[in-house]
Amino acid sequence: MDYPVSPRADHVDLLHGVEVPDPYRWLEELDSEQTQAWIAAQNELTFDYLAQIPARERIRQRIGELWNFEKWSVPVKHGGRYFYTRNDGLQNQSVLYWQASLVGEPRLLLDPNTLSEDGTVALTDFSVSEDGRLLAYGLSGAGSDWQEWRVRDVESGRDLADHLQWVKFSTAAWTHDGRGFFYSRYDEPAEGAAYSGANYYQKLYYHRLGAPQSADELIYERPDHKNWGFMPHVTADGRYLVITVWQGTHRERGIFYKDLATAGSPIVELLYEFDAGYDFVGNDGGIFYFLTDLDATNLRVIAVDVNRPDRSEWHELIAESTDVLESVSLVFNRFVASYLHDASSLVKLFDLEGHQVDQVELPSLGTVAEFGGRRDDPESFFLYTSFTEPESIYRYDVTNGQSAVFRQPKLRFDPGEYTTEQVFYQSKDGARVPMFLTFKNGLELNESTPLLLSGYGGFNISLSPAFAIGRLVWLEMGGCFAQANLRGGGEYGKGWHEAGQKLNKQNVFDDFIAAAEWLVDRGYTSSSKLAIAGGSNGGLLIGACMSQRPDLFGACLPAVGVLDMLRFHKFTIGWAWVSDYGSPDEPEEFKALLDYSPYHNLRPGTAYPPTLITTGDHDDRVFPGHSFKFAAALQAAQAGPAPTLIRIETRAGHGLGKPTGKLIEEIADRWAFLIKVLEMDGYSGLK
Repeated sequence: MDYPVSPRADHVDLLHGVEVPDPYRWLEELDSEQTQAWIAAQNELTFDYLAQIPARERIRQRIGELWNFEKWSVPVKHGGRYFYTRNDGLQNQSVLYWQASLVGEPRLLLDPNTLSEDGTVALTDFSVSEDGRLLAYGLSGAGSDWQEWRVRDVESGRDLADHLQWVKFSTAAWTHDGRGFFYSRYDEPAEGAAYSGANYYQKLYYHRLGAPQSADELIYERPDHKNWGFMPHVTADGRYLVITVWQGTHRERGIFYKDLATAGSPIVELLYEFDAGYDFVGNDGGIFYFLTDLDATNLRVIAVDVNRPDRSEWHELIAESTDVLESVSLVFNRFVASYLHDASSLVKLFDLEGHQVDQVELPSLGTVAEFGGRRDDPESFFLYTSFTEPESIYRYDVTNGQSAVFRQPKLRFDPGEYTTEQVFYQSKDGARVPMFLTFKNGLELNESTPLLLSGYGGFNISLSPAFAIGRLVWLEMGGCFAQANLRGGGEYGKGWHEAGQKLNKQNVFDDFIAAAEWLVDRGYTSSSKLAIAGGSNGGLLIGACMSQRPDLFGACLPAVGVLDMLRFHKFTIGWAWVSDYGSPDEPEEFKALLDYSPYHNLRPGTAYPPTLITTGDHDDRVFPGHSFKFAAALQAAQAGPAPTLIRIETRAGHGLGKPTGKLIEEIADRWAFLIKVLEMDGYSGLK
């Protein structure tokens, strides 16, 4: 490969007495002429390479064929009206509708596809007033985490004058009088720093309809805690503003509240010790219900009386189980509790005293999400999916425990043609780790089988069965898909998460490497046919594993990855990840980070596997400089003939709101790359 020139600078940082070279620091200057020229040259090389792969267009067409089915979100109900998004199949962005009843005529409320020519303006969030008359909605451009919020009259479909800017990591929480809502924002960033500057000092405001943003009432701020963020929620009875105080990605949170029935009432710091995770579930007057991991690694539900907040007065409602309690909602005076049992969903119902009264029957090994509803309504909806079943929407009647399909995609394939099984393997230190395998019925798994292994392993995020068109096409192509549930995730509760945090982070990579070795040793595939893929923290996973075991993999696909572990905390929201990674400013944690940082552990003269790095030029979650520097270093270090390419999507970010067209093109390019480098010449599955 004739790679673009990536000049090496003599830049060296002295960190804790250690000299750390950073020869590609100049690639952090995203808008410089040198970096822009480098991006253009890298993209030219990558797209020229991909264009020469004969199967690329066929794959793209097949992905488009399968993608073309209706998709819906779980409906939410306000003022008797149902609100939901729908995509007719290949629309770049899903469209927001409302109906006066479940059998009513759908009425268009907001179509983001009309807001940009290239489909890169996305509806990122919306909140409906209690009476269902007004919609507050957030828009994002080019995949950025920054949102602009506006307000629309539901009946007429016309926008009001309200316009809010510099909103990030917040929703809108309406007061029940419909006169305004609470939201959080940051100060306007310095010129040129919107996509790279660190995000600190979030503030909580109340916006009154019709007023300019400059007149919004500051509800709460903490100049003494620059890393605190505030997520507002107005209780179902309209009485309280509940403020979840977060510190980056720390599990530990605070809960403050304000009595909205009393003018001028103060902010009360109810749970202020940040000793555990607390998720507000609901309330009965001054009795607040929380999902917490306090003294419960698999979580439980407790009741706290705000009038008697002493811990000796706290009451346990739902005790800790052997399964992880992932989420709880309060519907028609029932706690709907979603558990994870070996990384697959299980849903139980409890009364307000904590007694189990029912269990929801689910179709198969899969995942339930967004099980919500109202306290005064027995009607609930939830989303169900698996590796081979797209997201279906079910309606659940709390009064009789019956579920029925509400909306289900009309598929262009037969899910019955595929098999999913779960296996368990031992990691380096003996830990028992689960892994899902999905493949087409009749596929002979042997040393010639192309196998794609994926993982994440961080931030208490669980990977349960979920459908993806790209994976289905991979299975059609004759590949096997494997998903490993690594430590660092939330599949087995707090202990599982902490076993992959900070100084324990190497466990995550050991778990993934052990999964790959297990698959090869048992003849499911061979190293030359084994590809690995992951995004964001999963991109770190791929970068670390390929730098530690370049001999084990046949191809690597790190996407939007955190790859420079000594500078991740200096950009956008990167400082928030110190809770999981540790801090480069702490000597012991610095050493652990340096030991596995992908950018710093590439060794010149090493034959690395074929690699396709992907990122977006507007990624303000994981700064794209990570991928740029890693690509330059990998190309310089590569001693073998394997291609080392980077694909840089323009007008795209971390993945938020990415248009359907761009998603299809990117997946097609990744699979085309694998067909070539894994030598999948005999594939015949594409229809």
